[in-house]
Amino acid sequence: MNGKTNILLTGGTGFLGSALLRAIAGSGDAAVTVLKRSTSRTDRVSDLLQHGGIRWIDLDRTDLAELFRNSAFDIIMHCATNYGRGKRSILDTASANLLLPLTLLQLGIEHGVKTFINTDTVIDKRVNEYSLSKKQFLEWLQNSSGKIQGVNVALEHFYGPFDDESKFTTMIFHKLMRGAAQIDLTPGEQKRHFIFVDDVVRAFCCILEKLDTMPSGFSSFVVSTEQSVSIREFVQLAKSIIGNTSTHLNFGAIPYRVNELMDSRTDISALKALGWEPKFSLEQGIQLTIEKEKER
Repeated sequence: MNGKTNILLTGGTGFLGSALLRAIAGSGDAAVTVLKRSTSRTDRVSDLLQHGGIRWIDLDRTDLAELFRNSAFDIIMHCATNYGRGKRSILDTASANLLLPLTLLQLGIEHGVKTFINTDTVIDKRVNEYSLSKKQFLEWLQNSSGKIQGVNVALEHFYGPFDDESKFTTMIFHKLMRGAAQIDLTPGEQKRHFIFVDDVVRAFCCILEKLDTMPSGFSSFVVSTEQSVSIREFVQLAKSIIGNTSTHLNFGAIPYRVNELMDSRTDISALKALGWEPKFSLEQGIQLTIEKEKER
């Protein structure tokens, strides 16, 4: 397409995928085909639905094999995610996190796609079905490293405006902004690297720019801040920034998950070697998120 990089993106209507789509489309360096479902919400990307550099394809109404036969994709970026929350079944989680990317990986190899970029998590596979399905696909991607350039991008706990309220950070922000009487929480001593979504998007863009400098096989990156904070510190900081003086933070009301990771240790040296580093402090990220959420 006019000499541009041709990217197939999943999850382009979601929180992270829509932010990434906006950055890629805004650069003008790539033509993007977005795989979504016919029932997908498009409110995050309503202004991009008529964008000339974006093609929208309904996954549930499309023969993927035919799509690959008629398209010359250079890169597959898998950002679609099912967190397994609520009443969603194990099959739904496995379909989004394992079966779909595995199908795209196979078709990509068959049709000469150069690179598969996978969105992963730093959460241990033993924690829940979501992390298990993510790690299972990671093994398939690693196993295919002789056939396609595989790039795995493991994300720490990212946050920002307009995320789903099913996510922990957004749930906390909204309850504090509404002045909830009480929020039940775990003891909150587990440490995480909360990273602002704009920094995550910048990391993906940096990886895209540097693909030609990476090995033709498999590469792995972690997107994280350099300093972790406890859940308790995060929630208390959010409460302070919002100016909430009434909500009772009921730490200890909820038990830790089985196999809960108590201290997330990450290594971002591989990304820093590409020229990326986090830009937003936790205070800045929370402040920006709250400002945008208040506008909404």
